[in-house]
Amino acid sequence: MRFMIFVTGDTHGDRDRFRLNDIKKISSGDTLIVCGDFGYIFSGGESEEEYLNFLAALPFCLVFVDGNHENFDRLESYPVEMWNGGKVHVIRRDGNSNPKVIHLMRGQIFEIEGKKIFTFGGGYSIDKNRRMRGYSWWEREMPTDAEMNEAICNLKENDYAVDYIITHTAPEETMSIFHPFHEEEKRLNNFLEWIRESTQYQQWFFGHLHRDEDFWRNQTVLWSEIRNIETNQVINIAR
Repeated sequence: MRFMIFVTGDTHGDRDRFRLNDIKKISSGDTLIVCGDFGYIFSGGESEEEYLNFLAALPFCLVFVDGNHENFDRLESYPVEMWNGGKVHVIRRDGNSNPKVIHLMRGQIFEIEGKKIFTFGGGYSIDKNRRMRGYSWWEREMPTDAEMNEAICNLKENDYAVDYIITHTAPEETMSIFHPFHEEEKRLNNFLEWIRESTQYQQWFFGHLHRDEDFWRNQTVLWSEIRNIETNQVINIAR
């Protein structure tokens, strides 16, 4: 049996996002990818732990790249494991020890249902000045040189060809249209632009901008919509 892959935008720890009836269109064995700002691993506490258990009990596998609004101290407290060819943090498993809630680390290439998917999270918080370091904002929101170099090595090993690219923010050429002034994030946007120019891909999905729209160069920005990754068709609006 062939399972499906779906993708959506920022969830920001929204407790209602996965309780809607339309989410049942995603079946057991399918995979749903979140394009960053996952937000369900943030403040900690019993309520958050219980909700992560709820997410692990969903029939599908919930995976995500990191955004800029993440608790990176907590994310990086999980051991690094290999899953479907790339490095991950397994946040929750089901009763049979199968990974069910998974952080897809930066610069990795995963093979899911026969499709190669390149991931690169991270972004810049424009609301940084209204947040508290180590409590609601973390410096690790922007990537390191090591993560970028690992991404290049993994792409080179795959002859700079993947099926899909999942990031949180956008390549520079696209980002400059949405937000002409974004100097603090430009280092990351320029790196993603280099990836766009050097890598073959069918479709690129990203979040960050809180809108749902198909754009040029086979790019799709997502927020509330859930799309089938292969057809790019909307299966529901989660808000």
